[in-house]
Amino acid sequence: MSGDRDKVDTMRLPWLRAVKPLEPPTHEDLIRLVALGDEAAFEELYDAVAPRVFGLVRRVVRDPSQSQEVTQEVFVDIWQQAARFDADRGRAMSWILVIAHRRAVDRVRASQASTDRDMRQGIKEYQESYDDVADTVETAMESARVHKAMETLTEPQREAISLAYYGGYTHQEVAELLKIPVGTVKTRIRDGMIRLRDRLGVA
Repeated sequence: MSGDRDKVDTMRLPWLRAVKPLEPPTHEDLIRLVALGDEAAFEELYDAVAPRVFGLVRRVVRDPSQSQEVTQEVFVDIWQQAARFDADRGRAMSWILVIAHRRAVDRVRASQASTDRDMRQGIKEYQESYDDVADTVETAMESARVHKAMETLTEPQREAISLAYYGGYTHQEVAELLKIPVGTVKTRIRDGMIRLRDRLGVA
């Protein structure tokens, strides 16, 4: 009987046949609702985008625990700044990832003092006849001078050295990240060390 009634209804009211199921809200829809203080929309947005946000943050910050903390900070920012989102200027996912990247970079910069120590230690431990550079850098040079000297390197040299000492990657991992041979990685690091030695005035 119910089926017959539905058939009669659609015959009598043909517009019912044109009704489509409701489509799930887009990220842009959810952001607009979050801007209005909709906590349910915020939870749905979190479930939808958190894996991508964490993945981006993890690639920048690397430390799993800190990456989780930064990811939570990103969503606090989203909740507080949702009203600033402008769909005319880009997609919601892009806006969210920009916030995530900025937060991740801020965390890395906040940990810069520790990173500087790692950099000096990495130079010290580099053994291809350039450890005299490291000893002098560690005992006589300030972190700011090291960074200034790094700016004089070529982009390939700076990239390889940064990944090896700032990122903590092995030569093999650097090669895989840059998609170049390990020998090329070692050459770039070696040449970069020579230039650092000259720039820092190491005898």
